[in-house]
Amino acid sequence: MLSYDTLTVIWFVLLGVLLLGYTLLDGFDLGVGILHPIARTDEHKRMMMNSIGPIWDGNEVWLVTFGGALFAAFPRAYASLFSGFYIAFMLLLFALIFRAVSLEFRSKVEAGGWRRVWDVGFFLSSLAAALLLGVAGGNVMQGMPVGADGDIVQSVLAQLNPYALAVGVLVVTLFAMHGAVFVYLKTEGELQERAERWIWRAFGVFLIVYVLTTMFTLVHVPRATANFAHAPVLWVVPVLNVLAIANIPRAMYLKQPGYAFASSCATIAALAALFAVAIFPNLVPSTLDTDWSLSIFSARSSAKTLRIMLIVACIGLPFVLSYTAVVYWIFRGKVKLDRSSY
Repeated sequence: MLSYDTLTVIWFVLLGVLLLGYTLLDGFDLGVGILHPIARTDEHKRMMMNSIGPIWDGNEVWLVTFGGALFAAFPRAYASLFSGFYIAFMLLLFALIFRAVSLEFRSKVEAGGWRRVWDVGFFLSSLAAALLLGVAGGNVMQGMPVGADGDIVQSVLAQLNPYALAVGVLVVTLFAMHGAVFVYLKTEGELQERAERWIWRAFGVFLIVYVLTTMFTLVHVPRATANFAHAPVLWVVPVLNVLAIANIPRAMYLKQPGYAFASSCATIAALAALFAVAIFPNLVPSTLDTDWSLSIFSARSSAKTLRIMLIVACIGLPFVLSYTAVVYWIFRGKVKLDRSSY
């Protein structure tokens, strides 16, 4: 039988898998929304929307599942994070809802003004969601004012600090690049040619922001590399991260967009792994006193709860993965517009 500590670590990893699933899948959805204003014609805008039309809502299930798993496995961390980020999370929820509304409402009326309003809404909500996700991650990475009672008392303005905003911009550029590669895969003709140019430009901006944010992290969050000293094998993660980033332009140069998309996914996975390694064993590091940090061991549920959850996860996760795979298989290929399209 698995020990209590082993169950705890397993659930830390599973939470990372759920969050990674969301960032990989909804990441290109948000990226398509961020790039949407660049499309020149109404047909191109519709094609971009329809590239994610059949799958965007299923992709968000991963975020909902992550929130539920965090609540059940680490309730103290859930309570602290959702109270500390209350306004930010409400803004994120509003952005995700408004993005869905923009997708559904845009083509209900053919008037140009009507469509332009929803185009702006689609872009701004996608941009805001990506930025807020990055800002939340940046705040957790650098630590938050967790008190002895586990409460986080911090204003929204304090959360919009330079480091958190830098991570937010990094996520925006990463998703934009990820979305550009996806649009290239799903379209053809003039739009595909434009998507190829977007990939190169988005990659250039992402690379600059990535280097600057990495330097900022090493200076501002020195404990981010502490776990590498205890387990040198972890250095393989940043090495793989660099290789994945470098392979994106190489794959596009070789005209292998599927390979480029896989490399973009690997980049996101490596960055997520670096984030997990940097904060482990904490879920919310405290800037007031390290003893007040919400670690996976101080914020966990009972061993029985974790064990039952693991059984449920082992049964349910294969169904989720199978469903996701089937949906992507059914809607594979290039986007074609018809009367039922957005």
